[in-house]
Amino acid sequence: MALSSLHLHELTFIFGILGNIVSFGVYLAPLPTFWSIYKKKSTQGFQSIPYSVALFSAMLLLYYAFLKEDNATMIITINTIGCTIEAFYLTVYMVYATKKARVYTAKLLGLFNVASLGLIVLVTMVAVRGEDHHQLLSRGGTRLKVVGWICAVFSVSVFAAPLSVMRMVIRTKSVEFMPFCLSFSLTLCAVMWFFYGFLIRDFYIALPNILGFVFGIAQMILYIIYKNSKKPEAIKEADLKHLQELAVDIKLGNIEMIEAADVTTFDHPNGAPEVIEVIVEETDTVTQDNNRGENQVVTAEVNREKLPGKSENEEKQKAGTKAPPRGEYSV
Repeated sequence: MALSSLHLHELTFIFGILGNIVSFGVYLAPLPTFWSIYKKKSTQGFQSIPYSVALFSAMLLLYYAFLKEDNATMIITINTIGCTIEAFYLTVYMVYATKKARVYTAKLLGLFNVASLGLIVLVTMVAVRGEDHHQLLSRGGTRLKVVGWICAVFSVSVFAAPLSVMRMVIRTKSVEFMPFCLSFSLTLCAVMWFFYGFLIRDFYIALPNILGFVFGIAQMILYIIYKNSKKPEAIKEADLKHLQELAVDIKLGNIEMIEAADVTTFDHPNGAPEVIEVIVEETDTVTQDNNRGENQVVTAEVNREKLPGKSENEEKQKAGTKAPPRGEYSV
């Protein structure tokens, strides 16, 4: 049964509103990050490129919506909100970023939002005709199609960005860098905008969201597969720091012999303790360099071996332990 024009209009409005609501939630997702930046007065190593790209995408879709002759209201509202939010994020970032990060962010904004967007607008206004060939600001026509294809290609590239995250999840068997809520929100967003684009027969909006839906489903499947995966056990940071300090003492000649009773052990999953072997590389200028106040770099190699049994240790103590080669000690 074919949908009446009234029902079609209602469905279009519903999916447009839902798309705006979900997209608004996605735009607000980085708020905790920027609250942390504000509290710590530092960007903490966060990159500005996702927000620069998001601002460029919103501005490009605004230009596309301007060229549409109808059904452009929903696209204009959400992308106007998006431009405002992303501009706010970038302002906060620029305030608390280091000088190097500010320069890099300024270059990104110049590349995406000034050079690229300006070139697209200039070329499509001058070289591509609209519906009315005699007006420079004419809408529709070939101009709308060209800008529509540019938006679609850019949207596909943005939707393909999570591929690197998915590859990391498969390699590390950890979903630490792929939050489920964000993946679910992006998938839901793609569904809403697909149906909105399909109902208004705007395939420049609908088609890229098919890819977004597919990638979103793939991310959620990976999350379900790897959410309970245990990370491989690693040496505790405090223990590693202790080993490094011990290696420095060995390097400076403060420790001549390490007794068997001082063996540093770590819990092993199978119940057997492990021995950590620290190998220190020597140089001939340690004492001189340290007198000058220069820092020494000590490299430590970790070799996990099962600790021998008690009786075996006692026999070694009775027999006497042969001194290891110069600069090499087993801890």
